[in-house]
Amino acid sequence: MSRGPDAETLLRRALEAGAEAAGCPVTLVQSDWTRWASATFTGARHLLSLAAPPSPALDAWIAGLPETELRLRGHLVADLVVEHVRRAEDRVTIALEVLTVEEGR
Repeated sequence: MSRGPDAETLLRRALEAGAEAAGCPVTLVQSDWTRWASATFTGARHLLSLAAPPSPALDAWIAGLPETELRLRGHLVADLVVEHVRRAEDRVTIALEVLTVEEGR
């Protein structure tokens, strides 16, 4: 029996929905994740690459990402870092590193 989407899928959906709501739809270019654990928490470290056409709305969305509260069922976003933003004439590529933590059961 499936428990529903995993943290990576939920994170991707939340980022895409947030960008869409901000008026700057993004496309997932690449995604990878690895399990992560500390003495008290378990979760995953996600590396994502997103792309979108350049726009002032996209710039504002990127600037606000580290403070954005992303809601993921069963997981919390503990940290979100914009690693880099690469700009070309017709495309902006955003690299993110995100740490998710599983909520206690």
